[in-house]
Amino acid sequence: MQLADLLRETLDEDNQYVWENERTPTPVRRFGVRLHTAGLSIRETVAISDLLGVDLSHGAVWNWVHTLSEAQSDPPTPQPSRVAVDEKQITVDGEKKWLYAAVDTDSKLLLEVDVFSRRGTDPAAASLHRLTQKHDVAETEFLVDAGGYLTALARRELSGRLDYRTRNHIEKWFLTMTMRIDRFRSSWRGSQSSAKQWLRRFRNHYNHERPSQALDGKTPAEDIQN
Repeated sequence: MQLADLLRETLDEDNQYVWENERTPTPVRRFGVRLHTAGLSIRETVAISDLLGVDLSHGAVWNWVHTLSEAQSDPPTPQPSRVAVDEKQITVDGEKKWLYAAVDTDSKLLLEVDVFSRRGTDPAAASLHRLTQKHDVAETEFLVDAGGYLTALARRELSGRLDYRTRNHIEKWFLTMTMRIDRFRSSWRGSQSSAKQWLRRFRNHYNHERPSQALDGKTPAEDIQN
C-alpha cells in the first residue's frame, strides 16, 4: 500500500466513536494505528510521524492500537462448515509457550488465537471452549493433524477428523504470524499477557486489513460481509 493511500484511508469516518474522548485529531490516530498494524514497531511509527511533523509518544500509539483492537470485533461466520485448528511452539521472554489458533477454511477468518504455557488436551479444550462462546460451531467439522486434538473435541462435544491437506491454510497463517514475530527478533520480548495483546491486534489486522490472494484481494471480514 502506498503512503498516499494509507493517508487517505485514515480520513474514513469508521470507528470515530472510539476516539470521541481523545484530544489528538482522529486522522492522526488512525494513521498511527495503521502504520503499526502494517508491520512497523511503535518506535518506527513514532519516527515516521515525526518526519511528517506530527509529535506522538510511544504510550499514545500503544493505547490507540489497543483501544481500536478491543472496539472492533470480527463479523461472525454464521455456521462455518470447516475449521482448521492447530498449535505452534513460540518463545515468549525466553520461555517456550504454545500458540493455539482456529481458522475458517472457507472465509479464511481467524476465529480464535490464544497462548498457553503448555501443550496438550486441556489447552486445546480451553481454546475450543472460547471458540464456541463466539461462534456457532455445533455443526462444524474441525480439521486436525493429531489424535490428541480429537480427544479435546470429544470433550467439548464437537466433531472432527484428521486432515493433512484441506487444513493447510492454518499452516500458512502460522507462517505469516512467524514472519511478523521474526520482525521482533524471533522471540517475543515481554510477558505472556503482552504477547496475547499483540496477537489480538494482529488478528484484527489479519481479518480486517490484510488482503488475501485466496479471496481475490478481499480481507476475510469483507468476504463474509459480502
